[in-house]
Amino acid sequence: MSGVLRVGNASGFYGDRFTAWREMLDGGELDVLTGDYLAELTMLILGRDRLRDPSLGYAKTFLRQLEGCLGTARDQGVRIVTNAGGLNPAGLAAAIGSLADRLGLTVRVGYVEGDALARPDALTANAYLGAYGIAACLAGGADVVVTGRVTDASLVVGPAIARFGWGRDDLDALAGATVAGHLVECGAQVTGGNFSFFSELPDGGRRPGFPVAELHSDGSCVITKHPGTGGAVTVETVTAQLLYEVGGPAYLGPDVVTRLDTVELAADGPDRVRVSGVRGTPPPGTLKVGVNNLGGFRNSMTFVLCGLDIPAKAALVRSQIEAAVGTEGLEFTLARTDHADAVDTEAASALLHVHLRDGDKARAGRAFSAAAVELALASYPGCTLTTLPGDATPYGVFTADAVPQEAVPHVAVLPSGERVPIPPPPRTAEPADEPAPAVDPSDGTASDEPAPAGTAPPADRPTRRAPLGELVGARSGDKGGDANLGVWARTDATWSWLRGWLTTARLGELLPETAPLTVERYELPNLRAVNFVVRGLLGQGVAASTRFDPQAKALGELLRSRLVDLPAELTAGPGSPAGGATPGEER
Repeated sequence: MSGVLRVGNASGFYGDRFTAWREMLDGGELDVLTGDYLAELTMLILGRDRLRDPSLGYAKTFLRQLEGCLGTARDQGVRIVTNAGGLNPAGLAAAIGSLADRLGLTVRVGYVEGDALARPDALTANAYLGAYGIAACLAGGADVVVTGRVTDASLVVGPAIARFGWGRDDLDALAGATVAGHLVECGAQVTGGNFSFFSELPDGGRRPGFPVAELHSDGSCVITKHPGTGGAVTVETVTAQLLYEVGGPAYLGPDVVTRLDTVELAADGPDRVRVSGVRGTPPPGTLKVGVNNLGGFRNSMTFVLCGLDIPAKAALVRSQIEAAVGTEGLEFTLARTDHADAVDTEAASALLHVHLRDGDKARAGRAFSAAAVELALASYPGCTLTTLPGDATPYGVFTADAVPQEAVPHVAVLPSGERVPIPPPPRTAEPADEPAPAVDPSDGTASDEPAPAGTAPPADRPTRRAPLGELVGARSGDKGGDANLGVWARTDATWSWLRGWLTTARLGELLPETAPLTVERYELPNLRAVNFVVRGLLGQGVAASTRFDPQAKALGELLRSRLVDLPAELTAGPGSPAGGATPGEER
């Protein structure tokens, strides 16, 4: 089939802008409107909801959002696709049917199931399904399609399959739609949200609009947004989102392996970026499985240490807390936020965060927090806390597993009630190997990164001391216990320098917490970018992490803030307002 399929997004996570559904329906023409509600932490939250009430397990907020705009969607012929079904897609589908009846609307609802796996030892265990179940529901006449755990991009790929009739062997088209889905799945992040150069956006990044992908039958697309909405769509905002929460160039999915190193971006007019050239290879024979378990109980108390002798004061608190509750499960983090010769208390103070994790709720609860409060008059001078004594709260542990594709009963339940089994892809393959390890040019030791085409600046090359972020943008995020950090250059000249300069060894120097960990480095020359995957930075996942930045969302901005020796001849050179590529510039 021909024509353009206009797919919008109105939610990037459970808790995103409540009014986005209404804004997207009122703002311009759409064929499909999607909403992404699921993340690893969200599945844990929904699992705990279901423990309290087996009829729950889905994103309740979505129903309230839908109540105000379901009629509008029906009037406009806009079909809705969402993974808000979470752990209970059938339950949400039934609730949407009841809502439609109450509103006096005729709405055909389909849903996709089969992702939930029987794991008696887990709170939740869900396989990441592909897009063909969604496509089957749409082909069966659904106005609304509800899923559980599908890949985020499948919310866009499914409607594209239904519109263009792609088969399992249309790998390049599937890969192109996967990129489109990845770009819009996080809502306003592709239109200027969380953007390194937010101050260059026309509205300063105050209220970015939500995105629209205009898909074509060959899998290419244009990323845009409704007229008059905030933010911007530029080659750089698209690059930033493309680097979000990815690993190597082979982006694995249940329907296709998408080669991110083939993506080509080009400005296509104001707030329009053309995405083309994407190539796909057969998917792996396994599906990723996200597993959540309750790991125990946790509690935290924070001491304010002001003035002189900060390390000694922290050591005193540590010895007192350990004497009171024992050492097992305790973690102390001293944040040196203090400044010398400060004129006010806050500027003169450091923060000592004390965390306790234990399987015993009582020990992690009042026994711990009360022991901290009892030090108020019996510890270091100026002792005070920012936290009140409280009970422990449960925390979750996320792990990833894999199962054969044929072992998962992927089923599309049509509005008629007919159950349509979705067979696994007939052709699978192991993803192509990444480039072989090369020599790290910074120190001559073996590295897992390919040899860069550029090189570090020679010793006699003029440099200037400045933040790295003057020349590069960054986007970072979490995947279970790992973090990814994508860094892109704003000009070709900066890219020639960056790819030789920013090695795994140098990353360890700039971000010392990454140095002892396994770090994988990948190049994406079409994007003028390098992507790092930092294994184990987040420990047992977001829900269990005690890092100040538990999802590594600020890791990229931390890197950009580091003072380094930049080549003197390089300047930021954004090229156009909002830091985008000039019209016609391609990557």
